Amino acid sequence: MRKITASTLMTLDGVVEDPSGLSGTAFGGWASPYFDAEAVQRSIEKLSGCDYFLCGRRTYEMFSAAWADAPGPYADRLRSLPKLVASTTLTGELTWNASLLKGDAVTALKQIKQEPGGDIMMYGNPTLLRALLNNGLVDQLDIALHPLVLGAGAKLFPDGAPRTELTLEAQSQLPSGVMLLTYTTA
Repeated sequence: MRKITASTLMTLDGVVEDPSGLSGTAFGGWASPYFDAEAVQRSIEKLSGCDYFLCGRRTYEMFSAAWADAPGPYADRLRSLPKLVASTTLTGELTWNASLLKGDAVTALKQIKQEPGGDIMMYGNPTLLRALLNNGLVDQLDIALHPLVLGAGAKLFPDGAPRTELTLEAQSQLPSGVMLLTYTTA
């Protein structure tokens, strides 16, 4: 059975929106100064154990534009992974080694999780993450907690999110001050 790991970059005040600056928000790009060589290496290691990269429409569009022709081992690994895209608005064939999840994303992912093979890594899309958590599909939640307060932006868990109990499995700190927190779900 496959495992879904959701990985997100987050500020101390819970903001997960536009860490790379690819969305073009006024506060975007806040994580870029922290994405040093060690962070890159850890990201490559995490992706190396996966058979799929899961994302929503916006993450797919931003990442495919930014990483499709980018040089380096991180971009190479992203390109090589088949992408599963959860979207209700995209249609037709996708580029960047990607395919749309057919029908309801939660139902499709339940089926894919039951298949033999490597794990699924998910980036971005707090809405999709919450839907997967609510349906018991997230096995591991990796949070890179950045030593930064933005005061604006979409939060990982907005007010009204359902109670979700997690178990801290591992923690480490990058030289940049970013805390890497690994949680499993109940």
